[in-house]
Amino acid sequence: MFLATTETWDTALALSADEARAAEVTRRSRLLAVTTPEERTGLGGELTLAADQFLINPVGRAADAARARAMGDHVRTMIAGYHWFTEWGRDTMIGLEGVALVTGRHAEAGYILRTFAHWVKDGLIPNLFPEGETAGLYHTADGTLWFFHAVARYLAYTRDEAMLDFLLPTMLDIAAHHEKGTRFGIAVDRDDGLLRQGEESYQLTWMDAKVGDLVVTPRRGKAVEINALYYNALRLLESWTRSRGNESAASGFAERAVRLRTSFNARFWYEAGAYLYDVVDGELGNDASFRPNQLLALSLEHPVLEPDRWRSVLDKVQERLLTPVGLRSLAPDDPAFKATYFGDLRARDLAYHQGTVWAWLIGPFVDAWLRVYPERRGEARRFLRVFEAQLGEACVGQVSEIFDAQAPFTPRGCVAQAWSVAEVLRCLVALARP
Repeated sequence: MFLATTETWDTALALSADEARAAEVTRRSRLLAVTTPEERTGLGGELTLAADQFLINPVGRAADAARARAMGDHVRTMIAGYHWFTEWGRDTMIGLEGVALVTGRHAEAGYILRTFAHWVKDGLIPNLFPEGETAGLYHTADGTLWFFHAVARYLAYTRDEAMLDFLLPTMLDIAAHHEKGTRFGIAVDRDDGLLRQGEESYQLTWMDAKVGDLVVTPRRGKAVEINALYYNALRLLESWTRSRGNESAASGFAERAVRLRTSFNARFWYEAGAYLYDVVDGELGNDASFRPNQLLALSLEHPVLEPDRWRSVLDKVQERLLTPVGLRSLAPDDPAFKATYFGDLRARDLAYHQGTVWAWLIGPFVDAWLRVYPERRGEARRFLRVFEAQLGEACVGQVSEIFDAQAPFTPRGCVAQAWSVAEVLRCLVALARP
């Protein structure tokens, strides 16, 4: 038997090898016991145990720990990926449902949401907490909008009305900052109600690779998924404020949502290709690069795209971007397409979002698929089944961050990525239900 630990020797020697193994088996059994039947065996069981490895006790933020103890909480956070990622706001909000909600770890999910709410500054949640530092960095335009999505999913699982009362003032403050304008050029355009973002030298969307001073995919302007997320946030705020008897606020959010949706469908539809622009009003005009970001316009709880356009977008994404391990970040016929993520750091970063396959995107794809083809759930299950083979590839029991954009779709990047595991597990559970 081989044992390894990162704990002190006193801790390591407190139990015999057999006792330590038995304790770990019991711990894993308990993790599986609080999940749904779909998450106890097979791929679901493996992913449930994989998800556990991303929920950790944070180190270094003493104020967060003290605040948690004062509120009767356990200090928890989510690591974005191994071996080199720390806590990322965007990754946490996207992965929270799959890592902590479908797995029955609701208390930990609640603590994470409260912690990020505490760190809101100028209407933004932190993009990341650098290792060894107590303050966050805020250069993200989408992480904060994913926060609304994560809160909505938490409430769907827990019906925790006290949490909504606790978080709603913060979310109203976030909305006010976005309306009037905040850091990094993030603001609602008064002319059309769309949300714009962008500042020189900053990478503000999830396509955030940077080589020296070069932002590889700057996407400054009005990005398609940013506006889809903002519309979703407005509709959620409409519902939440109405549930609290604030009809005036609810009506205001509804009016803003209607205006955004009208502008979105008029401005983002690329008629020549029958899909959505990736960015409008960008530095070079409207960008028709075929990317997966457009899926969020129909996959979120409140889709901003008109229903008669859903099928066209989904079918084209399936044809041009879908692979056995996720979605390409750029269509292969684009001149900027990179088929492999390989070479030195510069070469890898230049390919990071220019074709490289991302496993987490299978989640929005399956959501969109079920919305367009609800009767074809069996096909959606097949999109997930292939990930079983990945559990024995780059890291045993885990799903990688990214893959090459062409066969054999070699796993690359982090060998274990939270949102990759989370989105596969979340969809697996959803598809197991009638």
